[in-house]
Amino acid sequence: MRTPLTPEERERGERLGLLLREARGGRSMTEIAAVAGISPETLRKIETGRAPTPAFFTVAALARALGLSMDELAVLCAPVPV
Repeated sequence: MRTPLTPEERERGERLGLLLREARGGRSMTEIAAVAGISPETLRKIETGRAPTPAFFTVAALARALGLSMDELAVLCAPVPV
């Protein structure tokens, strides 16, 4: 059984999805998913927050496909201090 996600993990996943959607712009999910080597459904789940903790290599492939740096994503998805 998988450990439930914390609210912070869910929030971080939602921020990641939003960043990826914004970076994708007018390009289709199918196009970006193909370049990243993942399925469009996987990209859809990440972008909508239904897959809030994607594998590192999936995020790296998406960052490369979208022209984003992993450092940039890490900073933008970092937990917001309370």
